[in-house]
Amino acid sequence: MTTDRRLALWAGIFYLATFVTSIPALALKTPLLVGEPAYTLATWGLVLEVTLAFTCVGTAIAILPIARRVSETLAVGFVVSRTMEAGVILTGVVAVLALIELGPTSAAAPVLGELHDATFLLGPAFMSSINAFLLGTIMLRGRLVPRVIPIIGLIGAPMLLLSSYGVVLGLWEQTGPVGTIAALPIALWEFSLGVWLIAKGVRTTAPDSALNTTA
Repeated sequence: MTTDRRLALWAGIFYLATFVTSIPALALKTPLLVGEPAYTLATWGLVLEVTLAFTCVGTAIAILPIARRVSETLAVGFVVSRTMEAGVILTGVVAVLALIELGPTSAAAPVLGELHDATFLLGPAFMSSINAFLLGTIMLRGRLVPRVIPIIGLIGAPMLLLSSYGVVLGLWEQTGPVGTIAALPIALWEFSLGVWLIAKGVRTTAPDSALNTTA
């Protein structure tokens, strides 16, 4: 197995791991966040969410040696963006940990719940759209995977970003119909990219014009 194939494989595994951890984590935390004393469920949700933060950084580190051949700037930007996303996720973990310690009926519970909701908006929404723009551009410019995969991400990035601003402005809920529909292309982009990287890896050659660029 070549180095590129191995790196792509790990990047794909980390991408799919984000699905395996993020969706159950939200489901496990929700009872506590809505006021039920479901401490054990929430604790397991946090275990998954900490793992999610590591997988976020893992995707960026694994793909960095490949991505920087296409664009050093975008590749480093993707690492920074993914690391920031992981930091936001861990902030949400701290909020839920405090909620577990204080209990859902404590005076601080509403504040902690709002803090968690804010991190849920900044991480899976705002930062995911930036991640899709950065890595999608790299994948498309370098022709590392079939064009349809990064195109889905580049279409979904502005949709999710605009939807996130709509949530901030109070126009709709993040988990409502509009927010859910806006998030679907990004979910499809990340899932299809993860599957492709595991199954096929990246193309070993890229156009000369795409290599060793700085933007």
